[in-house]
Amino acid sequence: MKRTALVMLVLTPVLGGAEGECGGNTFNRDPAPDMSGDWAVTYEDDLRLTIELGGAVYDQTIGAAGGTIMIDHEGQPIEFDLDCSRPAVVCPSEVWETNFAVRQDNMEFPHRVWLSVPQSECMGTLVDADPAECGAGTQNPDCNQVCEGETTAVRREAYGEINAAGDAFTFLLGAGIATNGVNCVLLGGSIANGDLATSGSAETEDWRVESVPSGEVITEYAGGCLWAGDPDMDAELEALVIGAKVRFATSYTAARR
Repeated sequence: MKRTALVMLVLTPVLGGAEGECGGNTFNRDPAPDMSGDWAVTYEDDLRLTIELGGAVYDQTIGAAGGTIMIDHEGQPIEFDLDCSRPAVVCPSEVWETNFAVRQDNMEFPHRVWLSVPQSECMGTLVDADPAECGAGTQNPDCNQVCEGETTAVRREAYGEINAAGDAFTFLLGAGIATNGVNCVLLGGSIANGDLATSGSAETEDWRVESVPSGEVITEYAGGCLWAGDPDMDAELEALVIGAKVRFATSYTAARR
């Protein structure tokens, strides 16, 4: 079976319009529970996939390590290799580490939280995007530079917010970078969100986050990052998959260490 790796720039945030979106509490000076400290994540043994293809939506649940799935789109079988062990397939458990430390550095704005996460960085050369492949209506609407060469993982600061009620949070886990059709990198705007179980109260100044009883980590790719087999050995699959999108979601809980 022929396999085609289609790779595109992916920058569209997955947060757009979502409830709990970062930005709403950036300048909130009201009290927030203390979430700072070291945390340990326990992932559920699930990986929920949503594939949008040609106006249709396909949902599947597979093991936490990913794998190969097959969908039938309008009578055409399409196989996707979404194995988390592949270097360019970044699954949720790889961007939201099992042990992490949260900081609340600015107590003037206590709803702001930070942590350090791994992100992709271009180790080659950033070059201007091909004008024929960027602009309005493409995956690179602003014609950002693309990476020509290898990418590597580095650590960067990730920003998050505790909501106004102090019972939920959202972290922006980082942005992907552009590619030149060789390196596939994570969609910009992968997120982690969750509910917060707290003790104390704002009134007694002992308000503290004790655990995250439920949460979800989401990573998302545009069609160029989908590794799809071509069972019919024709060129039509490439044109079909280029407009697709896949989202990975994994449930988790977290406790203080």
